[in-house]
Amino acid sequence: MFDNVYKDKKVLVTGHTGFKGSWLVSWLLKLGSEVVGISKDIPTEPSMFEELGLEKKIKHYMEDIRDLEMMKKIIEEEKPDFLFHLAAQPIVSTSYSDPIETISSNVMGTANILEALKEINPVCTAIIITSDKCYDNVEQIWGYKEDDQMGGKDIYSGSKGAAELIIKSYFHSFFKDEKCKVKLAIGRAGNVIGGGDWAKDRIVVDCMKAWSEGKTVEIRSPKATRPWQHVLEPLSGYLNLGEVLYKDDSFHGESYNFGPRAEQNRTVEDLLIDLSKYWHFDSPSQAYEVTGNIPFHEAGLLKLSCDKALGYLRWQSSLEYAQTIRFTSEWYYDFYKNSADMYAKTMEQITEYEEVAKERDLSWTK
Repeated sequence: MFDNVYKDKKVLVTGHTGFKGSWLVSWLLKLGSEVVGISKDIPTEPSMFEELGLEKKIKHYMEDIRDLEMMKKIIEEEKPDFLFHLAAQPIVSTSYSDPIETISSNVMGTANILEALKEINPVCTAIIITSDKCYDNVEQIWGYKEDDQMGGKDIYSGSKGAAELIIKSYFHSFFKDEKCKVKLAIGRAGNVIGGGDWAKDRIVVDCMKAWSEGKTVEIRSPKATRPWQHVLEPLSGYLNLGEVLYKDDSFHGESYNFGPRAEQNRTVEDLLIDLSKYWHFDSPSQAYEVTGNIPFHEAGLLKLSCDKALGYLRWQSSLEYAQTIRFTSEWYYDFYKNSADMYAKTMEQITEYEEVAKERDLSWTK
């Protein structure tokens, strides 16, 4: 997988205690990496990071990316071969209640990682993760391309657009210099689902918590359409991008969207109906009810064009919609109902995902 570029390499992951970070750490361990993580806290209860016992499997720093001197110290000490920057304030609703926390984490936190890399200048391949929310969303019917305008009508989106401008300015000001030994690229994705997410104000999380207690979940935007994708999809893109950037300097400074195929676009209501089938409800009315109360702005449509990733990386999403639903529901059902070994379950799903991608003959499976 990934031409074995991660085997026996030191990989630093910021935000490693979060949902996406825990999946990435698990996959890197499977690939034979020596993983180092930086996070300021355990963000949820329950926590996938804790349920999988990842703290015992990696080197683990509990530090805040807004502490520039500490970031310099860690990068100087660890000298990672790869860095995946995922740490962020990821919740849209939180950006309304605490905009300064969101801006400082997502903008200054990213700037600190870039500044630390610039100052220490290790031989390192860095993948900086932002979000599909970085685009100025005018709810166009075609997908956003990598060179479309940055923007945002809410603080979270604005923080991601601002982070993108900081990355671009750091790249052109410092990382293009031939004396710089750091290579970087940007990955963008959004609306990932999958087992192990317990963040607040996320529809799948709300469902799984409610259903595990035999309760009905309330939804506010049943007709909102999202391009649902399993968390392993963009992670395969980030790892794919890290592989090609490690081997080929021509990818230095580039950005790539990682999203599902158009057939993954479904309404929130469709998603809930399909997820609930794995929880043995007699009818969807037992699983959810519509409240129609939208407390803050939410975009009705947001999707990405992934043509660049397909053309340059030969990357595309691997799972069909039905597989995405099964992976997600089965993980949670095993956690809540079967008291399963969730590290083993996670590795099992990563292996199955790799096999599906092999069948699609994707370049990263070699």
